[in-house]
Amino acid sequence: MFLLTGLLLWAGGTLAQVRVSGTISGAKDRKAIAGAAVFVQGTNRGTVANNEGDFSITVSNTDTLLFRAVGFKPQRLPLDRTGLNQIIVQIYMVRDSIQLGEVRIQEGRPDRADINRALRNVRRPTPPPNAVRRPPPPKPLFPVDTIAPRAPVPTLASPISLIYDQFSREGQQRRKMEEIQAQQKAIQAEKERQKYNKNFKDNTGYE
Repeated sequence: MFLLTGLLLWAGGTLAQVRVSGTISGAKDRKAIAGAAVFVQGTNRGTVANNEGDFSITVSNTDTLLFRAVGFKPQRLPLDRTGLNQIIVQIYMVRDSIQLGEVRIQEGRPDRADINRALRNVRRPTPPPNAVRRPPPPKPLFPVDTIAPRAPVPTLASPISLIYDQFSREGQQRRKMEEIQAQQKAIQAEKERQKYNKNFKDNTGYE
């Protein structure tokens, strides 16, 4: 009877549940890794970190946690039959190096026949039989005009239109609108350039 009681206590201590929580971030920049996966090794049980990199999972004290994220090396955390019922950890993941294969650059352009043959081999995805085809969007009944007044078209019959465009209020509004649109395009182009440079620097431009 004492032996049976000791075995039950030992089994209960072995299969104790542990609540593991913490934050997953990069080892170099200490930025949170949103969407990092936390698995129990050897099973399909797991969870996903939120936007701040925080996670929480309840496992057995004999399990081993496996942390995975795209572009990072996997990390393992064995619990080693710990007697604690709650553990708070800070996981720092190291970026995985990307090795590119051999790149060959050939002079000239491919033959047009090769291009056409490759295009013919591309198979378009067939829609399912129960797919609903949407009708094309309706065309406007009247031409859509912008807020800014259009530039006048000078003709020999009305040369005064050029003078009116230079000194009228409508002409000033049109030129101001063109300046604003040009500034917005320049700002958008600068944002796209900075984003590309950041992805290239972080080695994520190939994803």
